[in-house]
Formats: sequence, C-alpha cells, structure tokens
Amino acid sequence: MEGSGTWQGLILVGIVTWICASSYLRFTHKFRSLLQPWVTRQVVGGVPLILRIQKCQNGVLDAFFSGLSCVVSVPFYTAFLPLLFWSGHGRLARQMTLLIAFCDYLGNCIKDVVSAPRPSCPPVRRITATKDEEDNAMEYGLPSSHTLNTVCLSGYLLHYVLSSLEHESVSIQYYGFALACLLVALIAFGRIYLGMHSVVDIISGLAIGVLILGLWLTVNEKIDDFITSKQNVSSFWTALSFLLLFAYPTPEYPTPSYEYHTAFNGVTLGIVTGVQQTYSQFHHEAAPRIFSPELPISSYLGRVMVGIPTILLVKFCSKSLAKWTLPTVSNALGIPIRSSMYIPKLKNDKEYASGKKTDEPKNSVGYLQKLCELMSQDSFDIDTGIRFFQYAGLAWSVVDLVPSLFSYVNL
Repeated sequence: MEGSGTWQGLILVGIVTWICASSYLRFTHKFRSLLQPWVTRQVVGGVPLILRIQKCQNGVLDAFFSGLSCVVSVPFYTAFLPLLFWSGHGRLARQMTLLIAFCDYLGNCIKDVVSAPRPSCPPVRRITATKDEEDNAMEYGLPSSHTLNTVCLSGYLLHYVLSSLEHESVSIQYYGFALACLLVALIAFGRIYLGMHSVVDIISGLAIGVLILGLWLTVNEKIDDFITSKQNVSSFWTALSFLLLFAYPTPEYPTPSYEYHTAFNGVTLGIVTGVQQTYSQFHHEAAPRIFSPELPISSYLGRVMVGIPTILLVKFCSKSLAKWTLPTVSNALGIPIRSSMYIPKLKNDKEYASGKKTDEPKNSVGYLQKLCELMSQDSFDIDTGIRFFQYAGLAWSVVDLVPSLFSYVNL
C-alpha cells in the first residue's frame, strides 16, 4: 500500500486540527443551540402518538419488545463477537466489530452534541427491564442507537451472506432484504412502545444508519486489507484510538455515552492489534470454520469452554493492572487526575487532582498543566484510561491469546 504513511499522517493531523478548532470555536455549543430546540419540540409533540401506541400494552408485548431490544443491544454484540471470531469467520467478525464501533462512536457523538431529551416519563410509560436499559435511559435520545445499529449490522450481514453465496438468486435477495426490514421495523416500533424514543429519534436513527451502511460498504474492503497488512497498523491505530478519546464532544450534562465509546474504542484497538499480529496464524480466509470437518461442533464448544473463562480473567487482570499503573504514571508525569468510580482515593485526593505529587522537574509539570488548560481540563478522569485498557486487553485476548491456547490444546 504505497503512500500509506502519508494518509495515516493526514488522518491524525486532521483529527488534531478538528480537536483544536472545535474547542476554540465551540462548535459543539453552536450546533446544539441550533438543533436542540427544534428536536425538543418534536419530542414533546410526539408524546400523544407514543401514548396512543402504549394503550395496547400488555405483558406479552412488554416481554417481546424488551427481549428484542436486548438481542440487538451493544452488550449482546460484545458477547457474541468472540464466538464469531472463534467460529473461523474472522473477516465477518472483524468487520462487525469495526462497524459497531463506528456506529457507537458516531451515534453517541450526535446524541451528546444535540443533547435532546427522551420522551417525558410520566406521562409516557418507560419500560427498562434490564440494567443495560436503565443505563440507556440515562443517555440523550436522538438518534435511536438500537435502530441505527440494527440498520447497519443487519444490512452488512445481509450483504456478507449474499456476497458469499456461489449461486445468488433473486428470491434469496428478496427474502433476506424483507427479513432485515422486518427486524428494523420491529426494533424501531419497540423503542417507541417501550417509551425509550420518540418518532424523530427513530427517523434520525434510520437515516444515519442508511448513510453509515452505504459508506461502510464502499470502504470495508480497504479497511480490512489495511488491518491485515503490515503498514504501521498497530502504531497508527493506537494513535487514532487515543485521539478519538479527546475528539468526543462534551454533552450538556454527563451521560454513559462516553463510557460506551471508551469501551468499544478499547475493544477495537485490541482486535486490530491482535489480528494484525496473528492474521497468518489464526484469522486468514482458509482458517477452519464451524461445522467443517476441521472444526466440528464438539471442538467449537470446547473452544467456548476454554475461551470464555480466559477472556474474563484477562479482563479482570487488565483492569487491576491499569488501576495500579495509570495513577502511578500520571503522578510521575505530573498529570492531574481524578476518579469517580474505580479508585475511591482519587475522589477527594486534591494532591493527585492538582498534579503536585511528582518527582519530575517543575518545567515538565508546567507543560503538562498548560496542556490541560489548553484542553479546558482541570484534571483528567483516570477511569477513562482504566476502562480503555481493560477492554483493549479483553479484545486482544479474544484474537491472540485464546487462539494460541486453542492451538496448544488442539482445538
């Protein structure tokens, strides 16, 4: 890939330029002041329609739409992707991981830029059957992430299946497209029925999802070729992941959206670096696939029994290691930090928050504190780094450590 270093540098420089320009010119605040009032009026005006839909409520519909929302949620995809990697469908798993990460990042960015409310509860009845749904309800409304993700992932899965068939027929295309549309329609209607979204949220989720899917289908082959090449993949993606943490917009009020982005950002980095290192060993197109003589169902179940405990152990160890090392490194460099969740000591430790505990030269500390002031930060949330490394470690184990174990135990 000639000239790869040039376009990699241009992408990174472009993101840095955007971060500086948007912070200085307050793009987020200006976009919000233009969009938020109009979206809020649409949400308020859509409440009567939601109430009419909810008049047909019953326990069966509550359970059906709640279950369907869980099946297409980000946590479900996160749990499903390791199984897809271990089944031998490496290319599909890579593309699904990157696509959902892109959808999650862009969708949550728009949510926090607009900062539009969800339908008011009451009078709307909001059903949150799981902890994940309770967290979702704390996010802003527009666009509907469930609708956006379903459009993109069902659309890409349909494209992948149809392109893999040797003899593609019109009837298979028709039924596949109809099934994908039915799933999207049920998800969209269910989000309104559950009181989680208004019609404007659904429409924006559909529109943005179609745009992202169209873009992805034009670039997915090039992205996959890059990931499986040796063109500075790990270093570029590490820098990209780091910059994306700072490029994320600041919402009107804090929501869990940034936490979700941080986790999937870490997952993407772990997957990309792991695949790049072990592609020729475990993730090439000729790798054994489930239901084939080389990978019967019994061997696949053995992979699952070995793999799931291993990645959970790696996730725990990565989190513990990050909780120990990141505050130490930040303290040594004089970076002011805080913690709202993982490290109770840092909630009230003003010496850490001000960056005073350090043995580094004062001029080094001064430069770092000036950087914080430039980015409008009095201190950095260490929880972001801990979460990032935790999920990066988990994802790396899915595509590197665990397949190595499979090879060792002949699975």
